[in-house]
Amino acid sequence: MKKLISSILLALGVLTMANAVEYNAPSSDFVLIMGGSFTMGSPENEDWRSNDETQHRVTVSSFYMSKYEVTQKLYSEVTGKNPSSFNGDKLPVESVTWLEAVEFCNALSKRDGRTPVYTISGGGTTVSWNREANGYRLPTEAEWEYAARAGTTTPFYSRKVPGADDVNFYGHYPYQIEQNYFNDEVLETRPGVYRGKTIPVGSFNANPNGLYDIYGNVGEWCFDFYGDYGASADSAITGATNPTGPATGTRRVNRGGGWNDFGKNLRSAYRATAEQNTPLYNVGIRLVCNADDSVKGTVTTTEIKSTSNTKVKKALIIFYSWSGNTRGVAREIAKQTGFDSIEIELVKPYSTDYNTVLNEAQRDQHKQARPALKTKIDPKKWAEYDTIIIGYPNWWASIPMPIATLLESYDFSGKTILPFCSHGGGRFGQSLTAIAKLAPKAKIGLGLSIHYSGGSSLSKDVEKWLKKNGVK
Repeated sequence: MKKLISSILLALGVLTMANAVEYNAPSSDFVLIMGGSFTMGSPENEDWRSNDETQHRVTVSSFYMSKYEVTQKLYSEVTGKNPSSFNGDKLPVESVTWLEAVEFCNALSKRDGRTPVYTISGGGTTVSWNREANGYRLPTEAEWEYAARAGTTTPFYSRKVPGADDVNFYGHYPYQIEQNYFNDEVLETRPGVYRGKTIPVGSFNANPNGLYDIYGNVGEWCFDFYGDYGASADSAITGATNPTGPATGTRRVNRGGGWNDFGKNLRSAYRATAEQNTPLYNVGIRLVCNADDSVKGTVTTTEIKSTSNTKVKKALIIFYSWSGNTRGVAREIAKQTGFDSIEIELVKPYSTDYNTVLNEAQRDQHKQARPALKTKIDPKKWAEYDTIIIGYPNWWASIPMPIATLLESYDFSGKTILPFCSHGGGRFGQSLTAIAKLAPKAKIGLGLSIHYSGGSSLSKDVEKWLKKNGVK
């Protein structure tokens, strides 16, 4: 009898071992990030910090993180598609939406014999995360920042501010260049090359955790919905353990900055955001998977859909222009659509001198000023528009502050925003993130970036953009 019991127990043990989840590293391309506690966010005296970076204590469990951003070769092998705007096997995949990133994680998990992490339902509106599964997934915001900081509390993991020889970003504009544009010799890190494109993953040295391109090249989608850090930010003592962000939201977070971002937007604490079905040419994927079974349960997140109409009924073109480039684009849009058009005027206009306005623009961005608008729109008239086409010049990789005033002065709930900008090489920079944060209840359509005045292709570029957004 004892032998029979022993045989049964042995068989059960073998069966249990066969069904046990293995939390081993997927390959040598993954590094173990040992769990621990850290201060997430940035101190109030950190230069160019945003108000959404409130410091708070966070604890994360151990996890594996891929050394490299997902390449186009891997993405196309798994999905049979390559949405990237720059092409090359060793280049990071980009122009991939958050939902596509989640689907890719599941597909790769199945290919490699791992348990898929995500369950997608409601046409992508609801995504549940099985936190006990050993499949591939996106990092949480907390995991990403913990891994990027590598034990540091400074704006970057390195003591020295990263430059163009360290990171693939808009190298003409290293950290703190804005307030030193005409006196950059005082900067520890001087302006360098701007490549204007992605480069092969792993082209620079890794951070102390062995992670390559954690800053620059492409931003990296995180699991979390964007929002305030929540109750955990109110207590630096108790903090939070393995936070996953809000259960509902309208935007998902991406971190690390990309090839066209300024140095200020590479900071470890900086938070970028976009709708989960929006493809971004400077955002890609870095993979994570569990290192043990310490985290249990399921997290379910649901996108709050905008109530805006899918078809444009009545639209307003409203824009701010300094040199006239944005004005020219706005006129072309009005010519092709016949929509109402309004140019924003300020109570106290910026200088007409180029060098002076550069200082004024960075000054207002630095202190998050809200210049008073001379332009006023009747609330009843405003309510008639279902779509607002907003135009502006890309100033210091973001929106001019008059656009921030506009976004906070009117109710954008239920409206669709179609953004367009004129730029000198950085496309939208982080201006779309700025709009997304200031108008969280609006749907943001595909944007149009025009190099300076647009040249001979302006008319066709505008026409294609309007068609993509269902306007024509």
